[in-house]
Amino acid sequence: MAPVDPAEVEVGDIVLARVAGTVYLHLVSAVDPVKKRVQISNNRGRINGWTSHDRVFGICVSVDGVARSGVKGKTLE
Repeated sequence: MAPVDPAEVEVGDIVLARVAGTVYLHLVSAVDPVKKRVQISNNRGRINGWTSHDRVFGICVSVDGVARSGVKGKTLE
């Protein structure tokens, strides 16, 4: 995980986001740059809803040491 610029998040990214007071990993299924929010889904294809940029904290940069593609330029590090 790495800190993320929420404005750079795209469909298909995996983000760390707060939902109902708890922080979870979610798949981004849509983005709304005008309203500064992303639609988050789970790994079973269910859409959980929209969350604002201020609730998106991080982006998954690798899994088991294998880098995820499409992350470059999105992190704050």
